[in-house]
Amino acid sequence: MREQEPPTSSGERETDGNGRRVPRERPLRLALYSHDTMGIGHMRRNVLIARTIASSPLPVSILLIAGAREVCAFELPPETDCLTLPSYHKEAGDYQTRNLGVSVDELTSLRSKTIAAALESFAPHVLIVDKLPRGARRELEPVLDLLLARGRTRCILGLRDVLDDPDTVRREWGDGAQADAVCDYFDAVWIYGDPAVYDQVREYEYPAAVAAKVCYTGYVTRPLRTHFSEIDGLDVLPLIASPTERLFLCMVGGGQDGAQLAEAFAQVPFAIGTKGVILTGPHMPSEVRQRLCRLKAANPRLCVLKFVTDPDLLLSLADRVVTMGGYNTICEVLTFQKRALIVPRIKPRREQFIRAQRLQQLGLIDMLHPDDVNPDALAEWLGRDKQPPTRVHERIDFEGAAKLPLLLEGLVAGLNCPTRMLSAEGRIQYAAP
Repeated sequence: MREQEPPTSSGERETDGNGRRVPRERPLRLALYSHDTMGIGHMRRNVLIARTIASSPLPVSILLIAGAREVCAFELPPETDCLTLPSYHKEAGDYQTRNLGVSVDELTSLRSKTIAAALESFAPHVLIVDKLPRGARRELEPVLDLLLARGRTRCILGLRDVLDDPDTVRREWGDGAQADAVCDYFDAVWIYGDPAVYDQVREYEYPAAVAAKVCYTGYVTRPLRTHFSEIDGLDVLPLIASPTERLFLCMVGGGQDGAQLAEAFAQVPFAIGTKGVILTGPHMPSEVRQRLCRLKAANPRLCVLKFVTDPDLLLSLADRVVTMGGYNTICEVLTFQKRALIVPRIKPRREQFIRAQRLQQLGLIDMLHPDDVNPDALAEWLGRDKQPPTRVHERIDFEGAAKLPLLLEGLVAGLNCPTRMLSAEGRIQYAAP
């Protein structure tokens, strides 16, 4: 086991005379990396993880390393700051530069050197890498080698519940590069999901050395809120709907591939006593947003919002939700136990489709294939008389937020990560740290 300089022991943080928390002398230093080449899901999940750990008794100092400037729109928790990298975007499955007028190789070099300099100086006790063990275009390799040589940083690979269809993931892991990276650099693999929904180890046939490091944390969500104050979107509430109107909400994640769903929803003939709200996302192309605004002008019961960082207020008010099938959106919809129609993305990856299929099989959501999306299909679903799902939290593990601080503290203390085990009945269980 690597030698580790332990941070201070956990416990309640001290407060100053104004009741503000004061970090202890040697807090645990935590860094979180997300590559953020498509949408805002990766950075949203890392911000939520940072917020979860910062609000725990564990004294921490957190550095977020985000691959897109949209992270600056999110409110960061105490003892947290962010390094924003110049951005990639994906075009036909290939990485390109998003804004800088440089080649993609130059951008990779710039990002890699920036990450290495930040982590060399910050010297984290723990680094959590989102999804890609070597980073986008292997930009993390130099710093991972450095951290490994120093031997003072625990590295965790964090994976969403579904990556892609099994054939694609097995092919991507087939040359051994991904598995080798996990074995060489990482102390644990946290899967932010419930194997009762999707068991990655079995579906993707991970090598034994990788599977041994896997821990299913449960879905990582914010606690259900029923009271709201000073959150993003509160100021637009009077524009959305009156208390007597039923609210139908359409969300398309980052928005860059949500045009088809948003435009179909905008053409639904909402009945008197209902209101449709579209949340377009920060990446929706301007020409699509302009078309939506023209449709809004012709539809007095339609409201179009560009972006809010906190959709909880809208979700709490919504009678029905029509949305794409990203990880964070699904977690939010299920947390509020909303009746939802999921229209998943099917390219360049099929993870949204697989997630929606599994949840539909569990009776928790309805699904519509994107090829079948049109105003009539959406209107027909919105008009159905069907009750929202119940007992969702009894059927799926949503305790990821509660578990992560304990897992983090156990890993730093040198305790084994909970392991994936099968009981005599064939059910997956966990060994407590």
